[in-house]
Amino acid sequence: MTARRPRVAVLVFPGSNDDGDAVFALEALGAEAVPVWHRDSELPAAEAVVLPGGFSYGDYLRCGAIARFSPVMGPVREFAASGGPVLGICNGFQVLCEAGLLPGILRPNESLRFHCADVRVVVEHAAAPFTSRLHIGEQLTIPVKHAEGAFFAPAALLSRLERHRQIVLRYAPDHNPNGSIANIAGVRSAEGNVMGLMPHPEHAVEPLLGSSDGAGVLGSLVDAARQRLPLTAS
Repeated sequence: MTARRPRVAVLVFPGSNDDGDAVFALEALGAEAVPVWHRDSELPAAEAVVLPGGFSYGDYLRCGAIARFSPVMGPVREFAASGGPVLGICNGFQVLCEAGLLPGILRPNESLRFHCADVRVVVEHAAAPFTSRLHIGEQLTIPVKHAEGAFFAPAALLSRLERHRQIVLRYAPDHNPNGSIANIAGVRSAEGNVMGLMPHPEHAVEPLLGSSDGAGVLGSLVDAARQRLPLTAS
């Protein structure tokens, strides 16, 4: 019996606009991507969860502040607590921070302007479930497009993130587009199975898009999801 493809749930909030791109990228990398509406009170059987970019609930109040109350976030918390890999991209990163699943906050860009450009990020941590296809020090070219992407953490929290190797990606020198403290572009939870990043790897999965470097992140997630597939009889 052939094992099924690993299933990745892709959440969809009112205002999400990169869910289709996430589905396309994950499918291209060998996953079965399943869109999940924000009002759903349970997740489908899945091996990973992705919160995509966009403008959930119009980014009213603060980005992600309303989305964290969506019914689907209850099962997402349960999935994360069970060790399931959860990845938040841009607005998804903001939602995870607002929901308390990731440390720190995302503040308005230092320029107070929307920023859209390819940036270079440096891999700080290379391990499952998000960067196993990469190596420490590797530079990736991935686009960003956000107005509130400046990661901030007070000194004590920042020290803890550094000490526990929770900083996964940093912007390369002169490539910080938003004023993020310590050039942080992506962080993970203390347990390591939840990660958020501001760059959009789903927009960098093939050369025609200008870069295929994002496949290193999403491909790592698909690999981790595949490891969680239930055993089947041969």
